[in-house]
Amino acid sequence: MSEIAPGPDRARPPGTVRISSYLLYAVAVIEVISLIVTLSTLSTLRQALNDAYVGTELEGSADTAAVAVAIGGAVIALGIGIGLVVLGFLNLRGKNASRIVTWVLGGLFVLCCGLGSLAGLAGGAMNLDSSGDVPDVQGKVEAAMPGWYNPVNTVLGVVPILLVLTALILLALPASNEWFKPRAANWEPPSPGYPVMPGSSYPTPPYPQQGGEPPLPPAPPAQGSEPPETPAPPR
Repeated sequence: MSEIAPGPDRARPPGTVRISSYLLYAVAVIEVISLIVTLSTLSTLRQALNDAYVGTELEGSADTAAVAVAIGGAVIALGIGIGLVVLGFLNLRGKNASRIVTWVLGGLFVLCCGLGSLAGLAGGAMNLDSSGDVPDVQGKVEAAMPGWYNPVNTVLGVVPILLVLTALILLALPASNEWFKPRAANWEPPSPGYPVMPGSSYPTPPYPQQGGEPPLPPAPPAQGSEPPETPAPPR
């Protein structure tokens, strides 16, 4: 049975696979930056929520729930980033199973983050139109946050989606398919001088005569003739 070796060339992966892995690494870095931004603005977020819900039944509890959601989302995103780094490393090693897992997790990442961004935009539009007894939470939070927060938060939310989507497309190109395709390892014949008989995997010893032909057996005696006498040994 022939051995199976991953990919046609183990020396260097194609450019599509390398760029895809680098994009996954970049997403992990962005997720770390997003976690840092979230932690650095937690106190401002809590104060803004307390001010927005003053005089309502959610006063004193809305900030706790919002902080828990923010930290939980950042930790989940960080875990996904670490997983993408591991998958990118395995993709560079030619592991087809890691490419399949990358497609699954990457697709979920794009879907969830894309829907989350759309939901955030829709929620912001609804809060901006609020009136009466419903406080304008979104407006007060945005006013309390630093001026750089919203642009940076938008970039940190959109860029990873584009990078992961590009990485998934690169893994589906023909060059990547060739890299991940298993192939039979090259069979090496036995050592020189030991030919292999047809239908056998074991070498046979070389023939003593040059030219590769076996020695001929002695001819039988002719009919009616006596066998040659064996000379007596000398005394």
